[in-house]
Amino acid sequence: MIALFLRDLKLSVRAGGGALIGVLFFLTVVAVIPFGVGPDLNLLARIGPAIVWIGALLAALLGLDRLFQADRDDGSLDLLLMQETPLVLTVFMKCLAHWVATSLPLVIASPLLGLFMNMDEVAIGAVMLTLLVGTPAITFIGAAGAAVAVTLPRGGLLVSILVLPLAIPVLIFGVSASYAAVADPAPFLPPFLFLIAITLFFAVIGPLAAALALRTATD
Repeated sequence: MIALFLRDLKLSVRAGGGALIGVLFFLTVVAVIPFGVGPDLNLLARIGPAIVWIGALLAALLGLDRLFQADRDDGSLDLLLMQETPLVLTVFMKCLAHWVATSLPLVIASPLLGLFMNMDEVAIGAVMLTLLVGTPAITFIGAAGAAVAVTLPRGGLLVSILVLPLAIPVLIFGVSASYAAVADPAPFLPPFLFLIAITLFFAVIGPLAAALALRTATD
């Protein structure tokens, strides 16, 4: 499993620019917003957590279609399906590697973009913490969508369409927790716990659904 994790981590970084493309897209989405809403610093500070979360969500969707595509192209997907290790565990490790390579850099870059949106220290910390907890859920959801589209020649758009509606609760509770931390530290905990619960739920359901979809797609 460790060897699989390291292998997928290298593939995720190399494929299509990996983390660099995601961070650049993240930066582009957030940087465009001030030009649209104007130079009002108070307005930017109010909408900052939502904008950073939306940018991170869209950036996280970029590489989901490549989660199983490289394995299918080089034939290693068939070997993964035939090995003795449960396929669910294999998918889980691939999701972790993909998250470390593509979503963790977004979490690390979020404080810089928070400063760009005139957010204070509390808001930046809350956004970074909620992204750290919430972005794994997007990867686990995306694993199921990537498994469904793995046999399609151009499944990238389909993966985004499948994943985005299911990722809306993650966005809602992530933004709610970020705003709650700014308004009053006490209300921060309920939406944050809901966000953790969603991530844990999809950490179980996502790999199961992806394993089932991969078995069905290769039959």
